[in-house]
Amino acid sequence: MTLYRVAPFLFFATTACALSAEPVARPEPAPTPTPSTASGPARPPAGQLPPAIPAPPAPVREEFRISGKLEQGGWIKGLVPMGTVSARLGDEEIDFDVNGAFFAAFDRDEGPVAQLEATLASGKVVTRELAIKPRSWDIEHVNVALRPSTSSEAFRKRRAVELEAIWTSRQKDTDAQGWRKDFIWPVTGRISGRFGSQRIYRGEPGSYHSGLDIAGGAGTTYVAPADGTVVLAEQDYSLEGQLLIIDHGQGLNSAFLHSSALLVSEGQAVKQGQPLGRIGSSGRATGPHLHWSLVWKDKRLDPLLFLPPMP
Repeated sequence: MTLYRVAPFLFFATTACALSAEPVARPEPAPTPTPSTASGPARPPAGQLPPAIPAPPAPVREEFRISGKLEQGGWIKGLVPMGTVSARLGDEEIDFDVNGAFFAAFDRDEGPVAQLEATLASGKVVTRELAIKPRSWDIEHVNVALRPSTSSEAFRKRRAVELEAIWTSRQKDTDAQGWRKDFIWPVTGRISGRFGSQRIYRGEPGSYHSGLDIAGGAGTTYVAPADGTVVLAEQDYSLEGQLLIIDHGQGLNSAFLHSSALLVSEGQAVKQGQPLGRIGSSGRATGPHLHWSLVWKDKRLDPLLFLPPMP
């Protein structure tokens, strides 16, 4: 009877000792994430804005950027390389604003290649060659000799004064900004003379036509093709008659010839589309028309290359 009672006790004790000798391990709870251990960026304290992400650096403009009409009598607008201290198109100095924007143009007789050149503050020189498209000008060959000038001494003296005044007015820098804009037609009408046309007298070339002639009708008002400043307003020039010259900035200017009346005065700022004068036949003209010429730093340009199709 004693053994019967002791055996269960011994069995129970042995089992209990076995269980307590190797206790089962329990997993510890995962720690709560903190800003230093959680994935992703740390959250700012409540009520505080996150720090601003810095903007990527602006790309460096190492070359010229241009657009326009790369042909004889044409033009370009663009940006010089960053860090430019001086720039040229061929032998002509280029003006550019604080952002590097510039205007330049090609003469009626420009060669097949023109070169842009910029000198940077570092001393580096950046160049770009431009292929200039040739034009087929309206050339008329005449089987007569070119007549020599028969102008009087009095006329030559008068003309010298006029030419000096025209040249001086075209050198004025008024800081006009019209060169930035797309030009509009100063007046509409039949085109009676095209830029660049020329007569050849028995192999000897005469002067080519330096502008665009628009037969808009006597007394018709013409307007500013772009913003500018009046740098010359003359009532009685020997060849041009009533002459108006508008500076559009960066060396670009318009001249309007043979007017019957001028509606603006020298020094006046004008806006694109503003009335400038009325068509006439003053000076040396065979009939009423507007002769409009464009010049950039002594280079003759084709006004048609600045204009949209005539409305």
